[in-house]
Amino acid sequence: QVQLVESGGGSVQAGGSLRLSCTASAYTYRMSECMGWFRQAPGKEREGVAVIYTRTGTTYYLESVEGRFTISRDNAKSTVYLQMNSLKPEDSAMYYCAVDVHFVPKGRVVPGGRGWGQGTLVTVSA
Repeated sequence: QVQLVESGGGSVQAGGSLRLSCTASAYTYRMSECMGWFRQAPGKEREGVAVIYTRTGTTYYLESVEGRFTISRDNAKSTVYLQMNSLKPEDSAMYYCAVDVHFVPKGRVVPGGRGWGQGTLVTVSA
C-alpha cells in the first residue's frame, strides 16, 4: 500500500501561481514507473493533468494546461512537483498525486495503478 503526502494547495486569484508537492516513501518512489497529478472538480470526472516517468524524466500533459503547468521530480527526495502558473478559474479542483496511474489524451484516467494521495484543494477566483 502506497503512502503519498501532498501539499501546496490554496486559494489564489486568476493569473496567479501555486506549486504542489507530493512526497512518497523511498521504496514507493524507487519501484514506480511514473508519478502524476490528477484533478477532480465537483460533478465532473477525474482527469489527468500531468505525469512524469521517474526514471527517464519524460513528461506528458493535459492539453489545456500545457505551457502553463510544469511537472518535475527530485529523485533524492522521492518528490514530484507541479508548478502551476497563469491559473484560471477552471483549474479549480481537488488535486491528487498518484503512483503508476496513466491517462490518455483529453485526460481520461486509465483504470489501475498503485495508489493515490488524499488530495490538496486548489481554488482559483476570477
